[in-house]
Amino acid sequence: MCRNPRVHKEATALSEAGFDVAVSSIVNIERFEVFERELLRGARFRRIVIDRISRRPFDRLVALAERALTWLACRAVPLGIESPLALGPYFALRRLALRTPADLTIVHTELSFVVGAHLIARGRRVAADFEDWHSHDLLPASRSGRPLRLLEETERLLLNRSAYTSAPSGSMAAALRDAYGGALPLVIPNTFPLQPASPPLPRQAPPAFFWFSQTIGEGRGIEPFLAGWALTREPSQVCLLGDISDGFRATLLGLVPQEKHPWLRFLPITSPTDLPAVIAEHDIGLSLEAQSPESRYLTTTNKIFQYLNAGLAVVATPTAGQTEVMSKIPDSGIIVELGSPVALAAQLDELLAAPGRLASMGAAAREGAVKYFCWEHSAPLLVAAVRDAVRGAGPKARAPGI
Repeated sequence: MCRNPRVHKEATALSEAGFDVAVSSIVNIERFEVFERELLRGARFRRIVIDRISRRPFDRLVALAERALTWLACRAVPLGIESPLALGPYFALRRLALRTPADLTIVHTELSFVVGAHLIARGRRVAADFEDWHSHDLLPASRSGRPLRLLEETERLLLNRSAYTSAPSGSMAAALRDAYGGALPLVIPNTFPLQPASPPLPRQAPPAFFWFSQTIGEGRGIEPFLAGWALTREPSQVCLLGDISDGFRATLLGLVPQEKHPWLRFLPITSPTDLPAVIAEHDIGLSLEAQSPESRYLTTTNKIFQYLNAGLAVVATPTAGQTEVMSKIPDSGIIVELGSPVALAAQLDELLAAPGRLASMGAAAREGAVKYFCWEHSAPLLVAAVRDAVRGAGPKARAPGI
């Protein structure tokens, strides 16, 4: 859940609405368990796990066998052999889903999508949350071992046979319906519960741009942004939060002149519970989503909504999903193209040279979160959809497994 906050928000909202919620997941990264325990503190929902970090010899042997099967399945894809094993421990997750009774199972990730299709074939009620368009995701270099045909078939089935489907943007919802038919997915943005209001902008001197992810890596818009930032004349700093390799850190530092190195800061990954406060220490949030792959172009990610919540001015690229948000609250930031470093530097300098404009953008961002883009507006849509989905399942309807 620390890597998929949407699941945590949905589980919390549904349990608070009176459902008995169980979240099923695979535990395979030990250091994230600290974050998971924080998220579970005081939670009203249960967590059911497939433990793949156990140190017991048998469990370690099973985990090793699963990784070997996934490796083999990925290498079979270019030969025309597509298996859900290429996505991870399919059989273990399927067994867990089948033995977990639920009036509704909501699937989120690509592996759970395939499990959801199996549940539908077994007569179980399933809902699908298309936070990403999995068959149209990732850069070309990362797609060679992915069972794309299987994913497309699964997505089509879920769009047409799920109790309901949801997507994070209107653009994503429309594209999925056009591709696969079925009802238009319910739009539930990737918003967050309102946090306490933060001080007016600017909050740091010089003003601080902020970007975050689990991993700071290639293809995330950071390189072209830094190429433009390197040409700016107005003082500012760039803060990047996430795991980063030494090699990529050196690559990013090489994009900016030596005198700006102290102002390019790398922050360690933090827990989901601490992240909102960290974001609120900065001034300008960077939502640098790319035009491709198609999934990234259509979706709205966590970033832009967390920036609005914290009252940061927003610098966003013109993807379909982000344009939806910015058109609703146009005074909250600027839309930039990353293709021309000179043009980008001019836009950034214009923004940095006007502290009053920066402050008004931050105020507009926070107002937009309060009025439109907070979980307090999104949660009732989810709860209503789930109530409709489980209607007729019996007087003591169990809650969704997520």
